[in-house]
Order: sequence, then C-alpha cells, then structure tokens
Amino acid sequence: MINMIWRASVPTGRWSAAMEGECPHEPPSAHSAEGKRCRDPRTARLLSPHSKLLPTERAQNTRSTRTPPAINVVAGHVVPFAVWLAVIFALQIWESVGEVPRMVYPWSYALKSVVCAALFLWLRPWRVYPALRLRHVPLALAAGMVVALLWILPETPWVGRIAPGFQLFYHRWLIMMPGTLPGYFNPDLSPPLPPGHISLAFAPEQAGWVLTLLKLVGSAAVIAVIEEFFFRGFFYRWLRQGAFWTVPLGVFDMQAFWTVAVVFALEHDRWAAGLLAGVVYGWLAVRTGDIWAAALAHGVTNLALGVYVIVSRQYGFW
Repeated sequence: MINMIWRASVPTGRWSAAMEGECPHEPPSAHSAEGKRCRDPRTARLLSPHSKLLPTERAQNTRSTRTPPAINVVAGHVVPFAVWLAVIFALQIWESVGEVPRMVYPWSYALKSVVCAALFLWLRPWRVYPALRLRHVPLALAAGMVVALLWILPETPWVGRIAPGFQLFYHRWLIMMPGTLPGYFNPDLSPPLPPGHISLAFAPEQAGWVLTLLKLVGSAAVIAVIEEFFFRGFFYRWLRQGAFWTVPLGVFDMQAFWTVAVVFALEHDRWAAGLLAGVVYGWLAVRTGDIWAAALAHGVTNLALGVYVIVSRQYGFW
C-alpha cells in the first residue's frame, strides 16, 4: 500500500526514470540497504517525491521522451523522395514536347542531389530510429556488393561473349519496356553506347569531372538513403499501420514486403534487377531492424555501380 501511494505521488517521468536507473526499488529509507546503494545524487532526486529536477535534467528528460509531430515524421520520409521523382517527371515532360539540351541532364541531377540532401538534413527523419549498429555493417557491405554484382553482370561484355542469347533476352524482356530493346543497347555496338545517347552526357569529357563525380556522390549518398527511408522506413510499415513509426521495422509482413519490393522494382528501368535489389534491401532491413543498414547496403551498391560505369564507360547504367 505504501508503495502504491508513493508511486502515485511521483510524476510518471520520474517513476519511469527511476525504474530504469541504478536503484529500481521502493522509496529507500535513509538507513536502509537500498538507500545506501542509491548514492548517485540524480538517482536520489528522481526517487524522492519531494525533490525537484535541475533545469538541465528536466530538459534532458524532455528531449529523451519527445516524439516529433506526425506530419514531420511523414514529411521527412516522403518529401525528399517526392522532390527527386518530380525532377525526373519534369524532364520526361520536357522530352515529350521538345529536345532537352544535353547539359540539362547532369546539371539537373546535381541540383536535385543538393536539394534533396538539404531537405533530408532539414527534416531529419532519422530522429525516430536508433543509430547504425556497427555489428550490422559487414552484412550491409556484403549485401550491397551482391546487389551490385547482380545488377552489372548480365550486361557485361564477358556475358555478351559467352552467352549472347541470354544477354539479348535480358535486354529485351527484363528491362523496361518488356518486348523492346532499350535505347542504350545495340548488339552490334555493345558495350559502347549508340552515338549521341543521352547517358553520355554524364561522361567527364562532356559534363566535366565535377558533374560526373556529383552524379556518383548523389547516386551513392543521396538517392540511396532517401529511397531506403521511403521504401523500407515509410512504405513498408505504412502499409501495415498509418502511424508507421510505431511499427517495428524488424517484424516481417509478407504482403507489405512483396508490395514494396514490386513497387521498388517498377521504379527502375532494370525491373528484374530492381526486384532482386528490393528483396535484398528489404530482407536486410527486417533481418537487422536497422534502417541505416539497408541505406548503407544501397549506397554501397550505387557506389560500386558508379565506379564500374566510369571505369568501363558503360554509361547506359546511368
């Protein structure tokens, strides 16, 4: 009974803090064994029903329990990715009504990378997640390299030499739009691109090394991160519950998992490789419960792919 009365007299924040502190017991007597063990001044103040927290301690407790407003959480996951897509759609509309100057492509990519990175940093969607756990880094690095290999290998000159039929099938059916060959693939020229192809606008001899490297950085450090926060952080959990930030990332839901993987695949022209990538990144996010592990894996994939593009000059990937 005494314990119940004391609990009722202590504000909830103090009781929970006490329960998580060094002395999670009943109110200690000054002469009891519990009281002697509670030697930390802050813990003693938390346990005492008559004490007051220092202003700095009160601010720390407020920051530790404060949850960002729902609109801020949603915006942080959705807005950067929406802006990225808006630039892509704007270019497609421009292409449908007239010719787009070649330098618009590398400059627009650099601009949207800077703007979306700034939005991500301003909105801070990571506030509702723990930091990257170091024990997940090796698995994330391995997953990222596996996806990069799956993405690159079918289009390499080596596969074209040993299995030209498979490579032709891959380009015709496993890349948008199925049944047609993509504009960057010409069996007589591959791996070089057809003359004047827009992907060559990202080559350093046309765009300059600054814009080429900005393309690499934007691919690895910007879009990889905001895609993971949108698809695995927001979309996967929003399909299960509107207040998605309350849903544990590490809980598997088959319907939501495959819905996200398919939508992620259709966002990419290489839809089959995109589906495999979506499965790997989704598995990693659920396996670890760590959104940063999935973002790291995605960044590693895009970095490896970008380095391969520059070294091999297969700008069709870009």
